[in-house]
Amino acid sequence: KDSDADDAVEQLFLVVVAIDFGTTSSGYAYSFTKEPECIHVMRRWEGGDPGVSNQKTPTTILLTPERKFHSFGYAARDFYHDLDPTESKHWLYFEKFKMKLHTTGNLSMETDLTAANGKKVKALEIFAYALQFFKEQALKELSDQGGSDFENTEVRWVITVPAIWKQPAKQFMRQAAYKAGMASPENPEQLIIALEPEAASIYCRKLRLHQMIDLSSRAPVNGYSPSDTIGTGFTQAKELVRRNRQSRTFLVENVIGEIWSELEEGDRYIVVDSGGGTVDITVHQIRLPEGHLKELYKATGGPYGSLGVDYEFEKLLCKIFGEDFIEQFKIKRPAAWVDLMIAFESRKRAAAPDRTNPLNITLPFSFIDYYKKFRGHSVEHALRKSNVDFVKWSSQGMLRMSPDAMNALFKPTIDQIVQHLSDVFDKPEVTNVKFLFLVGGFAESPLLQQAVQSAFGSRCRVIIPQDVGLTILKGAVLFGLDPAVIKVRRSPLTYGVGVLNRFVEGKHPPEKLLIKDGTRWCTDVFDKFISADQSVALGETVTRSYTPAKPSQLVIVINIYSSEQDNVSFITESGVKKCGTLRLDLTGTDASVPNRREIKTLMQFGDTEIKAMAIDVATSKSVKVGIDFLNY
Repeated sequence: KDSDADDAVEQLFLVVVAIDFGTTSSGYAYSFTKEPECIHVMRRWEGGDPGVSNQKTPTTILLTPERKFHSFGYAARDFYHDLDPTESKHWLYFEKFKMKLHTTGNLSMETDLTAANGKKVKALEIFAYALQFFKEQALKELSDQGGSDFENTEVRWVITVPAIWKQPAKQFMRQAAYKAGMASPENPEQLIIALEPEAASIYCRKLRLHQMIDLSSRAPVNGYSPSDTIGTGFTQAKELVRRNRQSRTFLVENVIGEIWSELEEGDRYIVVDSGGGTVDITVHQIRLPEGHLKELYKATGGPYGSLGVDYEFEKLLCKIFGEDFIEQFKIKRPAAWVDLMIAFESRKRAAAPDRTNPLNITLPFSFIDYYKKFRGHSVEHALRKSNVDFVKWSSQGMLRMSPDAMNALFKPTIDQIVQHLSDVFDKPEVTNVKFLFLVGGFAESPLLQQAVQSAFGSRCRVIIPQDVGLTILKGAVLFGLDPAVIKVRRSPLTYGVGVLNRFVEGKHPPEKLLIKDGTRWCTDVFDKFISADQSVALGETVTRSYTPAKPSQLVIVINIYSSEQDNVSFITESGVKKCGTLRLDLTGTDASVPNRREIKTLMQFGDTEIKAMAIDVATSKSVKVGIDFLNY
């Protein structure tokens, strides 16, 4: 009924800017609503590391000793690095801080993050600074390109978050964006919070065959064995990527990609989004004719990102040099530690299943120096003494790791991903999957590609888009241009309201009995609106009618609760959390109170936000509220 009104609003945005705020690296891309088939990836960043393509910038942020924003990305890292150690301990440097939103159980506006020097800052401030940085960069680039100043009001922003994040974390991102001035509570539709695997899914639909690598076409070619063809396929792909990297504009043909044309109504595919921090797995089904997506199985996954590999490397260092030394070294020489991890990063990217020559990791001079002071003997001595076979000392001041040693660092993380995927494949909803799209930064790893292919290649075709690290970014832009493309989601939680029911002997527990004006009520009843993992169409509304316990009641309070459990009977059960309150104040309305007042309660399940509303039917007075997971 109000679709026309919505359309009028839609046209106001001249450009859609998507920000992929990643655990390890971040970036943005944009598209003008007038030419939606062109997606521009942000301009190249200054800085950059050997062995790492820098279409994105590291997610690192530096605040001055006075806690003011100083710099972001390579600039932050390099500046922090060049500070004198006596000074650097006063500066606040943060990296990989996005994981905190995933790991904090009771996230709130007050949650803290810890800087490299051990000092604490409110997470909301850091996230807002980071988003504000991207906002300014993007507006500046748009203004330079258009030759006139671009206003924030002309931009629709899209920020991507992992699908497995709990609701509080998704809401936290929205709050941080409001603080950064991208949108406001009065104008919430200017900002869309998109789910990373959904964005990837939207992009994968547009793929043409030459834009991806199909790991399953493994017929021997010219007498090569299949393993060789995979290897050469990747080399060719790398070449292509290298050539394409010069151009920053990607044309998304407005056709449905070739791979897509093989899919029929009802076909299913899995998107595995493996990034720095988390792995997100979603199962989608096609609904023709428009090719809308329907989510078949609720997003699952876990903290199995490539950070797990860094963590294994750190454990290896602790094993060789001692945990006490590594802890001290990180605190006393934070810049050198960052250096060591950068050196490891480029070697990590060189790991491959068929590699035979060792990987060398340069140890910073201050590592060697500080170790000697700390222990009284040399690094070389420590390596000889430790019983780690695969890691040797090379005379040029490097750790030499055999390929097996490097692969062993990947193993725990890759095993968890494969195990998790097997669990998903075993679910009844997940039969007959045609494709598995492997996307995200970690999907660039040949080791992960090979593991997924050998585990699931017989069940479905494993497909990797070529610019796999930018898949989510581009999909998020497409989503911002047409948010209606995702039609059905699975509710991650069970939602309901707390009500009183007439007390029924034998059915209700006696401790819930409440006698009010001679009527026997059962309190704390959870009246369910929607249960976890139920399909919800976007914009779908669920309505219930309630009567106040006393007709003369003038202030009616309805509390909204959520739970991860499916069958909830009472709001007092464990795991049930309050996430909203509707306060309907009927004072000052008509004195002639109807003998039976009806209060209609509605819940609307939208994108990543949920809205609730209560209406007094007699006076049509209403009150609205957004579900809030951070402030209860």
